[in-house]
Formats: sequence, structure tokens, C-alpha cells
Amino acid sequence: MSKTLFFAILASVAALVACPSTTNAEEAKPAMTTETKTLPKPEKSGLLPINGLNYYYAVYGKGEPLLLLHGGLGSIDMFAPILPKLAENRTIIGIDLQGHGRTALGDRPFSLEAIGDDMAAIVKALGYRQVDVMGYSLGGGVAFRMAVQHPETVRRLVLVSTGYAADGFYDEMRPQQAQVSAAAAEFMKDTPMYKSYVAVAPHPEDFPKLLDALGNFMRQDYDFSADVSKLKMPVMLAYGDSDMYKPEHEIKFYQMLGGGLKDAGWMRENLSQNRLAILPNRTHYDVFFAPELTAAALPFLNGETKVKSWDEVVSETE
Repeated sequence: MSKTLFFAILASVAALVACPSTTNAEEAKPAMTTETKTLPKPEKSGLLPINGLNYYYAVYGKGEPLLLLHGGLGSIDMFAPILPKLAENRTIIGIDLQGHGRTALGDRPFSLEAIGDDMAAIVKALGYRQVDVMGYSLGGGVAFRMAVQHPETVRRLVLVSTGYAADGFYDEMRPQQAQVSAAAAEFMKDTPMYKSYVAVAPHPEDFPKLLDALGNFMRQDYDFSADVSKLKMPVMLAYGDSDMYKPEHEIKFYQMLGGGLKDAGWMRENLSQNRLAILPNRTHYDVFFAPELTAAALPFLNGETKVKSWDEVVSETE
């Protein structure tokens, strides 16, 4: 494998999209993130047996619940730069997805649909009827499937750097993604992704198997466009202005949700319940810890839709 090809594959992997009781939950050791920040101590954490897997969860803060789902080859730790802000007035439920962080890969096939089912089961196992959900990249794909398959469990949905079909990626990304496999494991041993994985994984030796599972997953073609209309809850789409998704795909996604189809009107009478956030000077690889992301997402998650009218702004200056 050439060095150039390896780094192309590494970029692709880094940008993946994609009820039992808790009485036997076990504490897990903390990990450093690639941003050299650590998460605050959780209110509670442990392992939940769900559909044949033992999912690690951690709960932070107090308030309305927000399920937070990380990207490929990451863990809940990757949100360390923004989680304290999110947790100021919310209960944050962080999950390490199948094969990631402190959650073992197991023998079950890796699919967004199955993991989406798992997330709904976790929410119920933790005693919540409904939560808000924010997912990034792979976690966004999981959040999408959770909301489609179990809409009763999702109140509001934020999809960060997430597409609805494989053709949304720039064309050069797909061949790179197809090359991901266990063969890359040896090349990755000096990377932050590998080091953070082995620091907390219950079976560190499974790293090559995880790359194989993710590679098999990314080689699949998918198109969830028929399911977009099933998202009846308010949805925010958030991207970097230099994301790995084509801008036309992002706009089409928003239009399929009912946004961007007409002028909102002087009195905002035609305003969609859904939102589109394009964050300037951000890419797929740094949008998930951008302060601008929390600034955009929190008002939406809190249901804050009122803004000052022009008359109100003028009257304040008189």
C-alpha cells in the first residue's frame, strides 16, 4: 500500500457516515481525545446489554435529554471540546457505537439500521420516552435511521455532516472508502485514532476487524431518499462550507425536508420547521467540535424560533 493511498484511506475512515436494566453496568476508564481535552466526569456511566452487544453509555449534566452520537473511529470523547457547553442546561447521553470506544465490535454485522434500533432500545433502557438526538457523520447516519425507524423516541434531530445517499459524497471519495480494510491497521498504529481506540477498547486486538467491518459497510451503495419524508420531527442539517458532501446534496436534503422551497414571507408565515446551517471555514474533519455548531444547534434544540422583527430592531434604536 502506497503512502499516498494510505492517507487517502485514512481521511475516508476518519470521515465515516455513515430493555435490560442497568444494574450490572460497569465503570469504564476515561480516554484522551485527539484535541487533548478530556470529558468531565459523568453523572453515571456503564455498559448496557442491547441486542447482543454491550454498549457503553455516559450521562452528563441535567435538563432535557440529548443523545449524542460520534463519528467513525471515534467515541463520545471526540465531543470533549463542546460537550460542557451542551451540558450546561441539558442531560447529555453519550454512546460509544458498535465496535467503537468502550463498546466491543462483537460478531453482529455492522449496519446503520441495526444500530439505529439499538439506540432506541438504549433510550428506553435508560428510562426516557423521548430524546433530542445529535449525530455526526457515522453517528448522523445512525441518528437518521433511529428517527426513521423509531420516530416516537426522537423529539428534535440534528444531523451534522450527514447525507441521505452514497452519491452525496464527492466522486473521488468513494474509491478511497472502498479501499478501507484490515490491511490499513499496521499503518495506523501511530495515529491518534488508533491510540485512542486501544486506550479504552475492551478488545484492542479487534482494530483490524473494525476496519474490515467499516470497509464492508462503506462499500455498500445506499439511498435513503424515500425515508426522508418520514422525518416528521423538526430537523436541523449542519455542514461545514468545505464538507465532504457536495453542496447540491446538502441543499437537496434540505428541500426534501420541506425547507428552501419558497421565500419565508415578511411575517415568516412560510418558514419551515427545519433548519440548514452551513458553517464557514469548517470541513468534515473539524465541524464536530466547532463552537459555531453548538451556537447553531442549541437554539434549535431548545425550540427557540422567535427573532426580532425589523420594527422591533428599529424601535430599540429610537
